[in-house]
Amino acid sequence: MPIVAQSTETTDWVSRFADEVIEESERRAPGTVTSVADAPVVVVASGLSPSGPIHLGNLREVMTPHLVADEIRRRGYQVRHLISWDDYDRYRKVPAGVAGVDESWAEHIGKPLTSVPAPKGSPHPNWAEHFKAAMIASLAELGVEFDGISQTEQYTSGAYREQILHAMRHRGDIDAILAQYRTKKAPAKKQQQKQVDEAELEAEEGSGAASEDDGSSGSAGYFPYKPYCGNCEKDLTTVTAYDDDSTELTYACTACGFSETVRLAEFNRGKLVWKVDWPMRWAYEGVVFEPSGVDHSSPGSSFQVGGQIVGIFGGKQPIGPMYAFVGISGMAKMSSSRGGVPTPADALQIMEPQLLRWLYARRRPNQSFKIAFDQEIQRLYDEWDKLAAKVADGSALPGDVAAYTRAIGTAAGELPRTARPLPYRTLASVADITAGHQDQALRILSELDPANPLGSLDEARPRYDKAEAWINTHVPADQRTIVRDEPDTELLKSLDEPSQQSVRLLLDGLAEHWSLDGLTHLVYGVPKVQAGFSADATPKELPPEIKTAQRSFFALLYHLLVGRDTGPRLPTLLLAVGQDRVRTLLGE
Repeated sequence: MPIVAQSTETTDWVSRFADEVIEESERRAPGTVTSVADAPVVVVASGLSPSGPIHLGNLREVMTPHLVADEIRRRGYQVRHLISWDDYDRYRKVPAGVAGVDESWAEHIGKPLTSVPAPKGSPHPNWAEHFKAAMIASLAELGVEFDGISQTEQYTSGAYREQILHAMRHRGDIDAILAQYRTKKAPAKKQQQKQVDEAELEAEEGSGAASEDDGSSGSAGYFPYKPYCGNCEKDLTTVTAYDDDSTELTYACTACGFSETVRLAEFNRGKLVWKVDWPMRWAYEGVVFEPSGVDHSSPGSSFQVGGQIVGIFGGKQPIGPMYAFVGISGMAKMSSSRGGVPTPADALQIMEPQLLRWLYARRRPNQSFKIAFDQEIQRLYDEWDKLAAKVADGSALPGDVAAYTRAIGTAAGELPRTARPLPYRTLASVADITAGHQDQALRILSELDPANPLGSLDEARPRYDKAEAWINTHVPADQRTIVRDEPDTELLKSLDEPSQQSVRLLLDGLAEHWSLDGLTHLVYGVPKVQAGFSADATPKELPPEIKTAQRSFFALLYHLLVGRDTGPRLPTLLLAVGQDRVRTLLGE
């Protein structure tokens, strides 16, 4: 009977998958597993193709098994999280919008990614290493522990030689499996488009070569192996003859006309086609858990077909949940075939790793979600801070506690965090108003809570730096806040008596209420007092007209301070402008 160290405190999706993976891993182990100590090493896997910027959709390919692996580690098991860098895939097209790349890179289409030059100015030796490096740095910041495997190294070193020869000997069996799906009627065009829309080209260049290549059949028969040309290095080759006994293989290149005969038992310049390569690796590495995008999970696709082909290599198909689309709020929907798609590095520039981990942890793999690059990031941070407060006071639900715990750290410990996590929207407003002047930013932030002033800007980092980066990179220039240099005398002269009174009430209360909470109470309280109510009156005690009066009052202050009818939260804006300058701009 398998020993499963099941978590009794959480019932989130991560715990459920961890239970299944442990059970499956122990089921595959020889003999009886009686304790965690003698349990086999659990192997989970991800596959990434560094064919261009590795985007936030591809990150789900890593975060799903990472979270499961980390839960298993927390229970005391040994785990290997493999990231297979599919850097021996063919270079399929020149991605748009990549700095240092022009159409001359088209001449390399068909070569292995590791044989394509890196973008101009890159310190890396080739295309694949250039895009791998950015992802590796992001994974380190996210606390993802993994073993990276270069498929270029695996294939060119001969590590898979026996598996390749085995596949060639059993090419008839492989072809028969694939033929079951080749003869099936293709989905109607409308349905195909629906699938593309749902996938959003999400994994087009994600796990492996998502072109779904299953090999070629010619006059010499079917072959699940594709050589790279010995002359032009491209994979535009056709196997014309193969002998099982001698392993002599003859191929011809349609790109350059080159042809040669090699001994496959010694030849290391080629690879199994994707639909055979993937299940071969499941068997080779003993993978128990590996998710896949919607393109790999539909009927007749590589995951389904691989479940039958893996038996030819003596292995078993892993537990493989389908993961859904990751959307972007504030930027165009992602496809890694287009330039400018947001990557994990882009997200980590504007948000702490804990928040990004939480976005992946709190949703089941088959649930879509969005990552915010627009104003929505402020709401997300508010939600995150509220969750942190609920976890701290014990009022959070178990599933939310589980997601929070997985977000703030791993089995190895907590990720570095901001010592004083001030509200993100406040930090963004301060960064906006001060335009990079750190002394000014510290002055404002130290006045937020006079009883516990901020001693150094470092206490608010890295969250402050993330908020400042968001302001500088994702807020349009026409939405930035520019405080007036001089009072708007024309507007001040035109104010009616009630408006003048509201400004006077605010000025009279500034000194006494000069803190974030105090100014919040003051600006909301002025219209209440003008209407004959207490500044402490709650919304339930007030007529609906008070909200209208508050909005009008706020718009007036924005016009007097920044020349617009909207802006950062007024309490933060007032602190940022400073008491003396506020008095000047309001006509005192």
